Amino acid sequence: MFRILFIVVMLLTIIYFNLKEQIFNTKTILLGSSLPKSGIMYKWGESVEAGANAYFKYANEHQLLKDKQIELLTLDDKYEPTLTSENISQLLKKKNLFALFGFVGTPTVKNILPMIENNPIPFIAPFTGGEFLRKEYYENIINIRSSYKEEIEQLIDYLHRKKGLNKFAVFYQNDDYGEEGYVSLIHALKQYNLELIAEGTYKRNTLSIGHAFHEIQQTKPEAVIMVGAYKANAMFIKKAEQHPNFKNTLFCNLSFSDANAMVKELNYKTNNLIFSEVVPSYTNTNIPIIKEYIQRMHEYNPDIPLGFISLESFIAAKTVVMTLKNINGYITRKKFLQTIQKLPKNYLDGIHAEFKNSQLLHKTYLFEYKNNRFKEIEHE
Repeated sequence: MFRILFIVVMLLTIIYFNLKEQIFNTKTILLGSSLPKSGIMYKWGESVEAGANAYFKYANEHQLLKDKQIELLTLDDKYEPTLTSENISQLLKKKNLFALFGFVGTPTVKNILPMIENNPIPFIAPFTGGEFLRKEYYENIINIRSSYKEEIEQLIDYLHRKKGLNKFAVFYQNDDYGEEGYVSLIHALKQYNLELIAEGTYKRNTLSIGHAFHEIQQTKPEAVIMVGAYKANAMFIKKAEQHPNFKNTLFCNLSFSDANAMVKELNYKTNNLIFSEVVPSYTNTNIPIIKEYIQRMHEYNPDIPLGFISLESFIAAKTVVMTLKNINGYITRKKFLQTIQKLPKNYLDGIHAEFKNSQLLHKTYLFEYKNNRFKEIEHE
């Protein structure tokens, strides 16, 4: 009698929780992503997919989640917001979709924000530093990376306080990404009673930089903050190399500029360049997780070059797996969101993590490219 009663209670409990919140008890945990797999930003999508799958494949092969496997489904949006909307609509129709992961770009993500806000599905590790995602009332949005605001504040502090520079210009993409960087830059300069001496914009997914270049070159800036994509930034820098007004100018690129693709685009001629990043050097094997990243990339994606973006994606993938692994009992989206906020500060083996302001990582790093490698600029 007791056994029958116990079984009935258990069945009723399972039914109750299924009605209250979906339990993911299938073998596959499906994650969906929209990113650029074609167009001039395809390198971004390639790196994100490679880094994430390097860890997911490792987790699956070594049964880190016991009987469960992670599957990452990626759709191409060419870094165009309208395509991102179409892709997320397609993904949300899948009944077994557990979470959205690794969407790339500020304008693309901002365009789908209403769909994310009105859906309890976790939105994990978007590749954007936009402040609009870092609001405490977004319970389902989890950022891994530092914000553009944090990157720019670090850049300006170094350039002004350490290098003594005062004449700043900005070259930025004419969309939500560029606006995020522009506004953050204005605020950062105000802390030192500084103002921009010039600004120039270009249209997203184009290389139409002529007008922006003309506006900026006239002012002979000491530093140009570049809030653009790697091809546009690289074209601006190549053009500046031929102009006397930029003889001693520093060109400072945010993490979204894709430092690895940019130095290749510049044929590795990188004098007067600074790169801001949200992860440490991907060659620093003194940090255990980076040593692990290198090993997993060689195992599962040996044809994809190592780089900052794939490292960031690897970290995001490990975060997802560690969270799922730490969930007690049934896996639900609510448990996932609660657990990811309580991960140990050392779960990334050498990179400090702490959940605040809807994100886990808060440090930014400055690099220059010298002697065929990225060298970190020591600055505190």
